Amino acid sequence: MEIVSTNKSHGGVQGVYRHDSRETKCAMTFSVFTPPQAERGPAPVLWYLSGLTCSHANVTEKGEFRAAAAKYGVIIVAPDTSPRGPDVPDEPDNWQFGSGAGFYVDATQEPYSKNYRMYSYVTEELPALIAEHFPADMSRQGIFGHSMGGHGAFTIALKHPDRFKSCSAFAPIAQPSTAGWSRPSLEKYLGPDEKTWRPYDSTLLIEDGARFKEFLVDQGTSDNFLKDGLRPWLLEEACAKAGIPLVLNMRDGYDHSYYFISTFMADHIAWHAARL
Repeated sequence: MEIVSTNKSHGGVQGVYRHDSRETKCAMTFSVFTPPQAERGPAPVLWYLSGLTCSHANVTEKGEFRAAAAKYGVIIVAPDTSPRGPDVPDEPDNWQFGSGAGFYVDATQEPYSKNYRMYSYVTEELPALIAEHFPADMSRQGIFGHSMGGHGAFTIALKHPDRFKSCSAFAPIAQPSTAGWSRPSLEKYLGPDEKTWRPYDSTLLIEDGARFKEFLVDQGTSDNFLKDGLRPWLLEEACAKAGIPLVLNMRDGYDHSYYFISTFMADHIAWHAARL
């Protein structure tokens, strides 16, 4: 594991790291904030999954999470959103697919199946690296994310309810199998058989019997993607039918940007910390 950079912040360390991934068959970059409490012993881990077009850098530079993470003594891990590199298949003119748009799935279709294994990367390979190299208490993990990353966080939590003690999201894609900006990507990654998409759709996972103890969602009412892409009411309906507690905060006037995310970031970290 290569150390790209480290900076002291709020008494802790904000680091950026790079390693060669066996899952994605390319170099992967991620960031980790280690709070000052970790000097005295292992700290709980909160995973943040980013949205379309993003890398680890967006939340690291604009998420404004470090003060709250230091206050509550939580490690924040921010993976990349896709494999990258000249040998990784991509559609450079399509921001909803390929580089920056891995959708946290394990692709099964050529030519994407070799590299686009973000589900296994985020759930298996990177956690093992974090456990080996950082003062992380892997028995206390939470997960959250934004947009595509909110979709990833919810599907991962629903499939690993014993691993994660908490799950929340900012403006998650509630039903990617029917949303215009995610449906074409799922077909390219997973093929035309829509039954293979169900493990990567929060509402369908819940319909199929997956459960999680509770969810927290913040969504801006002025989000340009609200009606066509995000549709939180579908998640609300699925949770209500399944008896899963969901707090859905509709935030008046907020959009899809990191101005919105950073406004409510400390609230989410405090919510997770109480459960970790």
